[in-house]
Amino acid sequence: MYVPLVGALGFDLVWYGVLYTITTQIAYMTPPFGYNLFLMRAMAPPEIGLRDIYLSIVPFVGVMILALIVVMVFPQIALWLPEMVYNK
Repeated sequence: MYVPLVGALGFDLVWYGVLYTITTQIAYMTPPFGYNLFLMRAMAPPEIGLRDIYLSIVPFVGVMILALIVVMVFPQIALWLPEMVYNK
């Protein structure tokens, strides 16, 4: 749905795909949906509570948000490898 709009706005589609993937992974790890959190809760021993799991993902979400910001500011990071592979 968004690909024609993103292309019409002049953004690189590979760069957009990387941003979309990073934001999707953040969404899988954060409430309210947090599908990965419930999966981890199902696999964890009974003494590990959902609160413990929520607290354990904070560093990972922080790193992913930092990566998202870096890729937004420096799109060359996301485009370097595809350019090396497909522009030869």
